[in-house]
Amino acid sequence: MRRKLIYYIYILTNKYNTTFYIGVTNSIFKRLFEHKFGLMEGFTKKYKVKKLVYLEEYSDIKEAIAREKQLKNWHRDWKINLIKKVNPKFDDMSVFD
Repeated sequence: MRRKLIYYIYILTNKYNTTFYIGVTNSIFKRLFEHKFGLMEGFTKKYKVKKLVYLEEYSDIKEAIAREKQLKNWHRDWKINLIKKVNPKFDDMSVFD
């Protein structure tokens, strides 16, 4: 029997909550570990975007990708308001320090 995958849309920020990164993955722990410890070259490593502040789960990859694209096109204030609904203090929601 095939294991059902869960897909995650996530938003990361830096310690000053000034820069945001939105991504999609089916392995949230692995992806967060890669971001936290700078194992991935690119935007998140360059701008030290390591703090998980928002997360959504999906069972359909097409829905997850559509949502990721939607959020990436949002204005900054809309993203901030979305995060504040579930995480008003912008606490790090990840298990990694």
